[in-house]
Amino acid sequence: MPIDVEKAMSAPISPMEFEYDQDKVILYALGVGAGVPPTDKDELKFTYESGLKALPTFGVVPPFASLMKTVGHPGLKFNPMLLLHGEQYLEIRKTPIPVKAKTINKPAIKAIYDKGKGAALLLECVTENEKGEELFYNVFTLFLRGEGGFGGDSGPKVEFALPERAPDKSVSLKTLPQQAILYRLSGDKNPLHIDPGFATIGGFEKPILHGLCTFGHVGRAALQAFCGNDPAKFKSINVRFASHVFPGETIVTEMWQTEPDTILLKAKTAERGLDVITNATVKLNV
Repeated sequence: MPIDVEKAMSAPISPMEFEYDQDKVILYALGVGAGVPPTDKDELKFTYESGLKALPTFGVVPPFASLMKTVGHPGLKFNPMLLLHGEQYLEIRKTPIPVKAKTINKPAIKAIYDKGKGAALLLECVTENEKGEELFYNVFTLFLRGEGGFGGDSGPKVEFALPERAPDKSVSLKTLPQQAILYRLSGDKNPLHIDPGFATIGGFEKPILHGLCTFGHVGRAALQAFCGNDPAKFKSINVRFASHVFPGETIVTEMWQTEPDTILLKAKTAERGLDVITNATVKLNV
């Protein structure tokens, strides 16, 4: 059954509650590689409850479960096994990020584009605290393989080019062999990232790192390079997931500052030289 864009976009998605505390904030930080070296003051601020701060990219955790709301949504019929996470946008709307909160996540389908061989589904979500203050705004772009060709809009053309010069800064962050095992405890229990059998079915020689774990490493790299590890200076991040990382590999993030508040970047694996994050932009609070 082809996608019914009008039906899918007009059908509401019920809000979802998510409560987190300091332990969840610390677990997320460990899941995206923080804590190396363990006694470094810039690492302790994300891994120790004394003076704890939340990493900006923690903002993808409270709304993550809303992705499951797309399965069985009116107007949509697709095989979840053929779903790919294509892009991610995150905007921090309240600083400092609270290290514990009861949140309400309000998802909605923002757009559905016909990409020929697949469909691009944009799911936006506003995360609010109990006072109704907005904490985060996310847009998850999901690529539904085999669901294109329904005659819909193909979406806007995105122009993106990196400067033709050496990067202004480059940060290398080595992932742990058990990185995906840690990251999955922040909510993404997809067996592709832990079960060798599922990885084989997915076409991989072994389990791969979560895309949002790679996203977290890239966010940490920008935070170190341009924010002095101060989360209050980090406004937003937008990335395209280009390929996978194997746990244990090193993620090299190359960054170009094109405006006082704008960082363009890409990331690759040191071991294979494979681009894993492209078309990426970080905005700063300046």
